[in-house]
Amino acid sequence: MDKNRKIVAMGLVFCGLLVAGLAQTQPPTGPMSFFVTGDGSGNGGDLGGLEGADAVCQNLAESVDQGHLTWRAYLSTQGGNAVNARDRIGPGPWFNANGAQIAADLDSLHSMMHRMNAFKALDERGQIIPGEGYSPNRHDILTGSQIDGTAYPAGEDMTCNNWTSSSDNGKARVGHHDAAAWGSAHNSRGCSPAALISSGGDGLFYCFAVQE
Repeated sequence: MDKNRKIVAMGLVFCGLLVAGLAQTQPPTGPMSFFVTGDGSGNGGDLGGLEGADAVCQNLAESVDQGHLTWRAYLSTQGGNAVNARDRIGPGPWFNANGAQIAADLDSLHSMMHRMNAFKALDERGQIIPGEGYSPNRHDILTGSQIDGTAYPAGEDMTCNNWTSSSDNGKARVGHHDAAAWGSAHNSRGCSPAALISSGGDGLFYCFAVQE
């Protein structure tokens, strides 16, 4: 009888430790503070500059009752007054429409170990954006940024003329929302809607709520 009691007691202790361990490993959740724009601008890489892109983020957030937050587009610009995308989005943390954490802070967001995927990088309505293996593939996300979230030096256009051009004389740096290279994967074929679509994009970009 004593032996059975010991076995039961040990089993209860084990279960308690297991539950405690699972509780500690559960990722944090929180209110929505990140999304990928569900639709392109219709003007390719011409987003109306950073101000226009921010307005798109804000309007989409308002459409899902998140307009009380301040939203910014994750986009860099080039030139004398270059802006780094990483400097526009606050310190974090950020969560998608389903409450899953995207990243705890800027360092983890841009860490080499950080991974984005199509099941986390959702649009403002919490819907999956088709990526690699889907038709159409829309995983090219405009960023104009290097892998650490900073701007490219002046010279070669990597931002569709600072997000004011839909011409194919320029190009944009894009990331993949369904891969490790979420912020900087390759260059687009141009800045027109057709050029962005032809390489697997649709003029989409990331929006982050600025957490002060």
